[in-house]
Amino acid sequence: MEAPKRLPMARIGTGSKGQSTPLLSNHCSVTVSKNDGYFCHYNVAMSYDGDRDSVQVKGIGRKVLDEVCKIYGELKNLNFAYDGEKNLFTVGSLSKNRLDFTVVLEEVSSRVGRNRNPDLILLEGDAKRKRRQSRSKTIKVELNYVTKIPMKAIADALRGLESENFQEALRVLDIILRQHASNRDCLLVRQSFFHNYPRNRIDIGGGVQACRGFHSSFRATQGGLTLNIDVSNTIILETGPVLEFLIKNQNVNNAYRIDWNKAKRMLKNLRIQANGIEFKITGLSDNTCRNQRFLLRQKNGNGEVQESEITVYDYFARHKMIIPKQSADMPCINVGKPKRPCYFPIELCELVSLQRYTKALTNLQRTQLVTATRQLPEEKIKAVQNSLRSSGYNDEPMLRSCGITIQPNLSVVEGRVLRPPNLLVGKDEEIIPQNGRWNFNKKRLYHPVSIKSWAIVNFSSGYDTYHLKEFIKKNAREKGMDIKAPYKIIFEEKSDFRHIPAEVRVEKMYANVMGSMPERPQFLLCILPERKNSDLYGPWKRRCLVDGGVITQCIAPTKPLNDQYITNVLLKINAKFGGVNSFLSTERYESIPHVSTVPTLILGMDVSHGSPGRADVPSIAAVASSRCWPQITRYRATVRTQSSKVEMIQSLFKPVDNTQDKGIIREVLEEFTATANGRRKPEHIIIFRDGVSESQFNQVLNFELSQIIEACKHFDEKWEPKFALIVAQKNHHTRFFLADPPQTPHRGRPSPAQLNVQPGTIIDKNVCHPRNNDFYLCAQAGMIGTTRPTHYHVLHDEIGFTADEIQELVHSLSYTYQRSTSAVSLVAPVCYAHLAAAQMAQFVKFDEHTETSSSSHGGVTSAAAPPVPQLPRLHHSVRNSMFFC
Repeated sequence: MEAPKRLPMARIGTGSKGQSTPLLSNHCSVTVSKNDGYFCHYNVAMSYDGDRDSVQVKGIGRKVLDEVCKIYGELKNLNFAYDGEKNLFTVGSLSKNRLDFTVVLEEVSSRVGRNRNPDLILLEGDAKRKRRQSRSKTIKVELNYVTKIPMKAIADALRGLESENFQEALRVLDIILRQHASNRDCLLVRQSFFHNYPRNRIDIGGGVQACRGFHSSFRATQGGLTLNIDVSNTIILETGPVLEFLIKNQNVNNAYRIDWNKAKRMLKNLRIQANGIEFKITGLSDNTCRNQRFLLRQKNGNGEVQESEITVYDYFARHKMIIPKQSADMPCINVGKPKRPCYFPIELCELVSLQRYTKALTNLQRTQLVTATRQLPEEKIKAVQNSLRSSGYNDEPMLRSCGITIQPNLSVVEGRVLRPPNLLVGKDEEIIPQNGRWNFNKKRLYHPVSIKSWAIVNFSSGYDTYHLKEFIKKNAREKGMDIKAPYKIIFEEKSDFRHIPAEVRVEKMYANVMGSMPERPQFLLCILPERKNSDLYGPWKRRCLVDGGVITQCIAPTKPLNDQYITNVLLKINAKFGGVNSFLSTERYESIPHVSTVPTLILGMDVSHGSPGRADVPSIAAVASSRCWPQITRYRATVRTQSSKVEMIQSLFKPVDNTQDKGIIREVLEEFTATANGRRKPEHIIIFRDGVSESQFNQVLNFELSQIIEACKHFDEKWEPKFALIVAQKNHHTRFFLADPPQTPHRGRPSPAQLNVQPGTIIDKNVCHPRNNDFYLCAQAGMIGTTRPTHYHVLHDEIGFTADEIQELVHSLSYTYQRSTSAVSLVAPVCYAHLAAAQMAQFVKFDEHTETSSSSHGGVTSAAAPPVPQLPRLHHSVRNSMFFC
């Protein structure tokens, strides 16, 4: 018999701990005056007259329905919401359950712009195709009734009642917002909308721009229906000549230095204009404009069709009186099909506006993006209010017909500020974090380690390693770490090695170190030439952690050394060797409810994916697990690859007798039991899952949690631990601001930064879900920009936490991140899972994908997906360490 499906648990109450504080939220109250009506859902099918194939041209749906509204009375004066594809919703029903319409469009190709140029001759030379494309198309539209969605479902959900129609009703309201934005010629990115205003665009280098828009969506909350409105950002291409874009994108001096293989991958599926007509790029020509030939068909004076071969260059020079000077020796843009190419000289092509850039950003672009999109709380409040005022939602006919009115003011909500947990450092000295931060000035680490055999490896020429060595010795001594003098001060890379491939450089250095030292070193401090993006990082980490079993710390100082920098490095080193930098006092005195007195395993789970459009890059699943119970500060990580873009973790459970891979959970359980006080199996398992949306909650509950339970049964049939499952979300649009900020001593008016909420602010009323067990927590101090809260959803709890207990546990886990001397925005186990996945991803080099590896939608086009490359296993001596720290 199939087990019943798990559903997210209902709220068990709200917390009471902490000092109450009034807050503003970017949720605006919504009143619904119409609860007795209903939406009717219709399926929209479009097909060409005389052709069984449905209309596939993206973006044509709204144009077709616009024509239907102009011609036919059924929709002419009716308010409806259309998603641009196959779903149409009306308030009330149409006259019939099935309606058929026929419309004629003069221009149906996605390549044809509004300013059609009749003189354009397509370069495949097919005269028939030219006439066919310029001819109008007859399109049949069929509307079929699907179901009714009562508006009462919204009111029921707001009262906390179960309603199977609620999500659909809310979806209709969001579709209305998308349609409203589409009518204003916005770029639509889910529920975010972007106008083509120059003031909204900021260059971030490489031919791309940060475009500022706004997000708006309806949310059901304890306080009723709200509109969540926020500033939103996306990355778009810079409008203009294609050649100028490629020069900027590849950071070259002129067009003759362009790498055309990279350009081909970059340009595919982008939209361009040539002669005032819009096309989609399908590729580049194999030959240059001067040499690329095609068959030109022309009628002579007798009306006979004559064929002749001609180059693209000669065609434009003779027939269009355009001489391609700059791009004569460059490939042409192809906008045709594989068997019917259609070429344009690249210098005649311009990128159209508001095209999203979906490739991975460089580190410099990321830095520029953060700077460009950062907003102080006061700036964000003004931007939100301006977006709401200019949205025109209260004049939207469809919303008015639903009886929906949006209030113009930000909602006031109740928050509570939790006290920070007390921390223990060396010699059991207790410290109380201030504003979510603390420091180790004149303080020792709680459990410092000893390192006897180590060395410095220098890949960066001209770096002063003597001062680095002295800084490390001095600061390590102050922190209580026993770091002996290195066997050899430095292993310096030879200057003639710096222009050879990174893997070869790493191999030569590693062989030099191992061949020179009398025994395998415990630790290698590696100085890299570039920060974050060094191509030496991945090969070096893999060689040391996989093959050598040697802990390594990489640094790339860009500024003169100081004590704080070295202290931060030592915090990472100490944690990697099993030391503890700071300790929760509740952890030390075993006073954490449901955790300290019962063997408890804490898991942080995350899946990281490749860049958008990279269907050939596997996703990486990581699980960070606590060890050495009753401690909750020490962790290890288990990492696996899985199919690209798959969010659910596939390797949680694998029967031992079927594969050499025990599965993630069995590996975790064996390690926990081996290190727990009394070698006991966990009776409580607390799971923190990151990176899933609300639509995936049921999958997490009924696939991932089921896999974990199955793995536990396989580990010991008689053992039945209790589980708690909490999802952590950072990717949301709810923000909070102080409604009553502290006054500045001199001017009286608070500074913009003072509108940020205090660290430890928790919200579990007003804007939370009307039924589900969720809360928001701002654990960290908002030092730059506006604080982003983490949204925690307690989906499942057999352990029996009260609201205060689970909130205090989550808050405390934000202070156990060993790399930092400040609270972090996510619980530490999830942060560790992030780090482990990112570092292990560097071990495997994923080549640039080919054209056949992914489609325009990021899906694999081949019938059989290629095997997923597996990550190498870490050396047994570092497998249980915090190598990722």
